Amino acid sequence: MAIALFPGQGSLKPGMGTPWVEHDAFAVVDEISEITGVDVRHLLTDAPRDELIRTDNAQLATFALSTGIAQAARRAGTTFDTAIGHSLGEYSALVCASILTLPVGAALVLERGRAMAEAAGLVAGSMVAILGSDAADVSTALQGFPDVVVANRNAPGQIVVAGPLDQLEQLQAAARELGLRRVIALEVGGAFHSPLMVPARRRLDAALADVVFEEGTMPVIANVDGTAHRGGPVWRELLSTQLTGSVEFEASIANVPDRRGPFVECGPGGVLGGLVSRIDKAATVISLSSPEDLAGLEAFDG
Repeated sequence: MAIALFPGQGSLKPGMGTPWVEHDAFAVVDEISEITGVDVRHLLTDAPRDELIRTDNAQLATFALSTGIAQAARRAGTTFDTAIGHSLGEYSALVCASILTLPVGAALVLERGRAMAEAAGLVAGSMVAILGSDAADVSTALQGFPDVVVANRNAPGQIVVAGPLDQLEQLQAAARELGLRRVIALEVGGAFHSPLMVPARRRLDAALADVVFEEGTMPVIANVDGTAHRGGPVWRELLSTQLTGSVEFEASIANVPDRRGPFVECGPGGVLGGLVSRIDKAATVISLSSPEDLAGLEAFDG
């Protein structure tokens, strides 16, 4: 048995879908293109960087590729018993768990991406990573920046904060005197997982209102509380809260009920695999960036 990991939009880089084009898994990409009316194949293979990293495009492209890779892992004989997604990746996890159908998941991701891009245009905001500092030091440092909040608790020594661009710039400039070791600006389209996304949350809530969340085949560990949930309407509030709340990825990994099986990162890059290794040094992690990586699953039964 294995734990499925699904990355967020920040893991995507131009051409990351190209290794999968000839694989059966890429059929999901074309299916999502038909559902949404967006040429996702183009985004994953040919789109220039500026087009790909646009919030609405990056979210849909990451969702499509991750969902296809999860199907490829299953066809290779992998059985998942738990799923975890980071931010956007939570939608891929819910589809993997059959809590959301593929058409519903794709439609929600499309609306979510567009809503977040629109909200980001209202107030200049961004995100920065604080590396090498513990949670108490970060909390103390943020006391002088009332609109900056913790957006991601990713792993020991890696916390991401979000807020208005001017306050983030002041935070970076004062980092040394605040006792923060490293503060790195992230190249993102807005202050995600912060109160600046409230307008997007209202739009997402409208899209979530009539969604049916099935019982599903396995639990998904939610970002906002680090707790495993089966299907059902609880996910309507969890997904809504996630848009303006913190991603508790470290807690999510710590709360996996059975970590004897491998963590299988179904998506581009190896960002989540690296975080898992920092959280649990004994964990086995397999990142599936190309079809060749599927061979690493053969050592694990079911």
